[in-house]
Amino acid sequence: MNSKLEIFKQNISGKKVAVLGIGISNIPAIEYLVKLGAKVTARDLKEKLDSECNFLKDLGVEFVLGKNYLDNLDKYDYILRSPGVKPFEKGIEDAVKNGVVLTSEIELLVKLCQARIIGVTGSDGKTTTTTLISKFLEEAGYKVWLGGNIGIPLFSKIDEIKKDDIVVLELSSFQLMTMENSPSISVITNISPNHLNYHRDYEEYVRAKENIFLHQNKDDILVLNKDDEFTKRFIKSANSLNIRTFSIIDETCNGVYLNSGNIVSNVAEDKGIISTIKNVKLVGMHNLANICAASSAVIDLVSKEAIRKVISTFAGVEHRMELVRIRNNVKWYNDSIATSPTRTIAGLKSFKQQIILIAGGYDKHISYDVIGKYILEKVKVLILVGDTSRKIKEAVEKEAKIQNIDFTEKIEMVEFDNLKKCVEFADSVASDGDIVAMSPASASFDMYKNFEQRGNYFKELVNNL
Repeated sequence: MNSKLEIFKQNISGKKVAVLGIGISNIPAIEYLVKLGAKVTARDLKEKLDSECNFLKDLGVEFVLGKNYLDNLDKYDYILRSPGVKPFEKGIEDAVKNGVVLTSEIELLVKLCQARIIGVTGSDGKTTTTTLISKFLEEAGYKVWLGGNIGIPLFSKIDEIKKDDIVVLELSSFQLMTMENSPSISVITNISPNHLNYHRDYEEYVRAKENIFLHQNKDDILVLNKDDEFTKRFIKSANSLNIRTFSIIDETCNGVYLNSGNIVSNVAEDKGIISTIKNVKLVGMHNLANICAASSAVIDLVSKEAIRKVISTFAGVEHRMELVRIRNNVKWYNDSIATSPTRTIAGLKSFKQQIILIAGGYDKHISYDVIGKYILEKVKVLILVGDTSRKIKEAVEKEAKIQNIDFTEKIEMVEFDNLKKCVEFADSVASDGDIVAMSPASASFDMYKNFEQRGNYFKELVNNL
């Protein structure tokens, strides 16, 4: 029996719970809380309830919609926020000061789940690393529950999760901000400026990432990127005595690393070659780093054969340098998940030739200076769209001045007001053997609900050419 969960069920019955954000992760949580006897009020900034949420009224759920949705929160016992709702909003902070418990769907899962939890965070590579871990475990015969930013909302499934199962979570800084429990195996892929439109400053963003390991005990496992200057600093603040580092350039790490064309484990009793790099289906050095991170996390839980089999067949997650179509010997790639400059840079490094790049989108208030060098080196036609177009163009111009070159001789830059025009232009200038990639280096919220919607629209446009 899961004693922690049973105590929670007893405590939540009859309590007043405000659920902030009526989205994909919270709707199942609302249903589950009602089932447990909680008195739930769903609150959201939007003025009108989506039709798919109407069934909640039949469950007795009350609603507060509109700009005042954060008012009078101190009358509740619990506040359950969605990742998109900032915990430092005044209405929330005032309620917490008055004794209201602030939590979230993912926090309750991590706190109450009886199964082992593996959590992955970082600025880049989270989705691929999380997916690889889940596939390694599944290949080894484990029952795996995939959640967090990907998979399904798992809190409402917590009664079904057995002690011997394994939960694998992709965790964003939004989800980690107020986390008071950490996964027993935590992975940080890397750290770079991101989501500064949400966080009050870069320090807060970093502190949120730290929560994935700050509440671990000494027997838990922490996996860090030895090639990343920032993540190495986390060693000093870690409680775990079992810290594994992975690398694609440093053979002295104690996790998984690259050596002479091989992926090699240096983990205790699991040392030795896992696979040759030639066996890997994923493209790019960044994906080799993701394989090293994922392998470091579970090398003592799965066999080298299981890892080798997965990486020989796994071609990548949807929207991450996903080959959409080959038309007239032109390859079209969808990299919509690249919502920051560093993600796009990783994608550009995957190609040996110069490419036609479609970039731009929602502005997360981060610097784009770092991308200028790689665009000048890797891009022959830059097609811009969205709020960050100006920033990306300025980054290229700035780098050209540093290099003392005329950027107009190196690269053609054009700008459009919608993605359809971008795709049509790319098709008109692409010739035999070219590569066209949509890798926005920006979030999607200026025009789309999320990066998935943007990626699916791009694929639709390409397939309709």
